[in-house]
Amino acid sequence: MLPLLVPILSQLASAGMQKVVDSVLDKGVQHVEEKLGITLTPDSDGKLSDEKLSSLKEAAMKHEEFMFEQEVKDRSSARQREVDIASNENVPLINKIITPALAIFVIAASFVLFSVLIFVDVRPEAKDILIYILGVLSAAVTQILSYYFGSSQGSKDKSDLLALKK
Repeated sequence: MLPLLVPILSQLASAGMQKVVDSVLDKGVQHVEEKLGITLTPDSDGKLSDEKLSSLKEAAMKHEEFMFEQEVKDRSSARQREVDIASNENVPLINKIITPALAIFVIAASFVLFSVLIFVDVRPEAKDILIYILGVLSAAVTQILSYYFGSSQGSKDKSDLLALKK
């Protein structure tokens, strides 16, 4: 099956649909066909027709918009959950402070690891592990900072809701 897909995948990649190519390679043709509602069967020349390619582009863009909407809803529900916890008088204090405390801990741990790598001589075999852990922590710090300080509609709505509930 793979030799039949090579012309199609190269055509999709050259048309700027790398996400579709990645999805086909990761999850298979059938999965992509089900998600997009379009068959990926080639014409007699082994390529997709221009009509099928344009409908595939349209379906891929609609799917991408749908996935983005789902991400926004997910972030919105997380922020709404935090607003509900912070503004509810019946919620124990530990529930109110656990999220910010974990965020502070992750940021502090990453700064400690940065300091260790800069100022302490580390054994070469341990250095790779430290760098790997630091990479994971750096990604977490980025997400934490964008969650608390990012300028998004959800963040604005969260601030507005907190101001209203006080």
